[in-house]
Amino acid sequence: MSGSGEFAEFLPAYLAEVDELLASAQRDLLAVEEAVRRGLAQPRAVRELFRALHTLKGLSAMVDVEPIVSLAHWMEASLRLADQAGGRLPESSVEPMVEGLRAIELRVRQLGAGKTASPAPPALLERLEALGPQVLDAAPQRARPVKLDAEAAFASRLAPSEREQLEGGLVAGQRALRLDFVPSSERAAKGLNINTVRERVAKLADIVKVLPLSGAAAGGASLAFALLLITRAEDAALLDAVGGPPASVRSLEAPAGPAEAPGALAPAPPDLAPMPASAVLDEELDEPEVRRGGGLLRVEVSRLDEAMEWLAALVVNRSRLTRAVAALTRAGAPTRELTAILQENGRQLRDLRSAILRLRMVRVGDVLERLPLLVRGLRRATGKAVRLELDVGDAELDKAVADRLLPALVHLVRNAVDHALETPEERQAAGKAPEGLVHLRCHARASGQLELTLRDDGRGVDAKAVAKAANAPVPDSADALLDLLCRPGLSTRQEATRTSGRGMGMDIVRRIVVEQLGGELRMETRKGTGTTFTLSVPLTVTLMDAIVFECAGRRYAVAVGTVEELIDVAGVVHPAGADGVGLVERRGAAVPLVSLARLLDAAVPGDAGAKDGGAKALIVRQRGDPVAFAVDRLLGQQEIVLRPLEDPLVRVPGVAGATDLGDGQPTLVLDLAALGAARVGRRKRASRAGEWVS
Repeated sequence: MSGSGEFAEFLPAYLAEVDELLASAQRDLLAVEEAVRRGLAQPRAVRELFRALHTLKGLSAMVDVEPIVSLAHWMEASLRLADQAGGRLPESSVEPMVEGLRAIELRVRQLGAGKTASPAPPALLERLEALGPQVLDAAPQRARPVKLDAEAAFASRLAPSEREQLEGGLVAGQRALRLDFVPSSERAAKGLNINTVRERVAKLADIVKVLPLSGAAAGGASLAFALLLITRAEDAALLDAVGGPPASVRSLEAPAGPAEAPGALAPAPPDLAPMPASAVLDEELDEPEVRRGGGLLRVEVSRLDEAMEWLAALVVNRSRLTRAVAALTRAGAPTRELTAILQENGRQLRDLRSAILRLRMVRVGDVLERLPLLVRGLRRATGKAVRLELDVGDAELDKAVADRLLPALVHLVRNAVDHALETPEERQAAGKAPEGLVHLRCHARASGQLELTLRDDGRGVDAKAVAKAANAPVPDSADALLDLLCRPGLSTRQEATRTSGRGMGMDIVRRIVVEQLGGELRMETRKGTGTTFTLSVPLTVTLMDAIVFECAGRRYAVAVGTVEELIDVAGVVHPAGADGVGLVERRGAAVPLVSLARLLDAAVPGDAGAKDGGAKALIVRQRGDPVAFAVDRLLGQQEIVLRPLEDPLVRVPGVAGATDLGDGQPTLVLDLAALGAARVGRRKRASRAGEWVS
């Protein structure tokens, strides 16, 4: 991009669009590589990869980013040949393509940082330019002809890659079919149109192409759609997906007999013909450009942050108004109508909050889309066979949480591949499959938390090796082992490599999950079987519902999602040597009871917080086990705006941030699980140092 800033006003939109195109291109390239490894064609992925790079090149040319134009040009040229050759790429072309995407991504980051994009590496350009002949040499001969039930104009709209996809499906034992859908007002009233039909059919078959047809269709209609499919589904299921008759299913497979020339066609039925180009869109219905215009609006995150700030101000003002109305009521003023207005205002604010939070939500699958590319690089760097499985569904979380969470997951995946998984030879000797597995699963819980589970089937964590590296006793539990793993600077590697050995991975994971997001990190490991990390993080960290309580004469707040239950404290038992920690009964089970006043080093005469039968306790999960924290008085529940404590001098483990409850006085928001864990950690360190801790 020119240094004069001529295109500066277009840069934000350009960067946003290119980021989406790069993510799409990386997904498609990984799909192509998987097909290459299995010796199969992947026509759709090749075509989508070509389109992404073609669009990326055009956008970059518009804003004069010549290095990206050059890189995308040669990649696009080879992909065009691959598309024309049936959607096949030679294995030797995948690595240069990956390097080309990385080079483009690097230059996009340079532009985003306000720098000039560095020139494209000449050696890489030469490798990309040489891909064209390799693609042509790898083009296969067609295995079986496909006979299309249409006239020549119909077939002229099928790309070679689409024909290859149909033929490839037949070779794989599937059926190549034409499914005709005839729209009508009756079907539209039932919600059946071409878009909903596509969604329903896509669950049963791979849709190769959708073609609109004009003429006198069955049922008296003048328009129909031909869906070309590859499927194993029965005809009845396909017909049901499109609303039944007058829909029809026909086979596209050539009948047994003398081989026909490629593209041989049967006569078209007299009642239907391809719709003239002037009567339809220039591109087919399955073009991504058509879908992209489906009412989506790209908005800068800074604008959403601004809306959230104004909402936060409204929430604080509502708290102030609530306090003022309560004061008027106590003074005997008539406030019935004012109270009703205040309640309606509260409902409206909640609706506004939900709307803004939904705008900030991003799909977890979109956040994790770079992990397969990371695993691919680790597979090449370590020489290990690894398969990554993502089971994330449609879960969503706040973009602010997503941006913080991704680095933690990257470290966990890198550790799983580099440390946990064995080499193929070691796995076979242990009776395992040569290919290791890393499985990432997540789901949203009703408490407003997102739980992510990362599991591998590797060797497990060697507690003795970790203890030796930490110069500490061998831990006797998974929690103690996790504490050692998360020590800053700890590494079991003697030398740093490209993938690990710097002693920062697990320390960063805990800092992000526990300290920055106020979540929870747990680990389970079994020797020779594998390791599982479980992360629980809030879906959003800005606006939340909180329980406000009083302890030692001060007010505190805690997120509702972290509290499992509120109980009355009665019949506390203090075992000998428990150092002030009591036990309280909860539905027939003993739960540890910790005085929050003592935990906060607040002066409470007689330790009333733990002994007074009228006190309350908040039960939270600490490393999977319930722990009760005794408080003096519950003040209620209200919506709060969490403000993190940015100053490192006042950042305290267990303090998530501060909030304003409407009186202008700052109130600390506590993370009780982290607060209790920090106290236990301080006691252990002090005990090792020979100190006395109250």
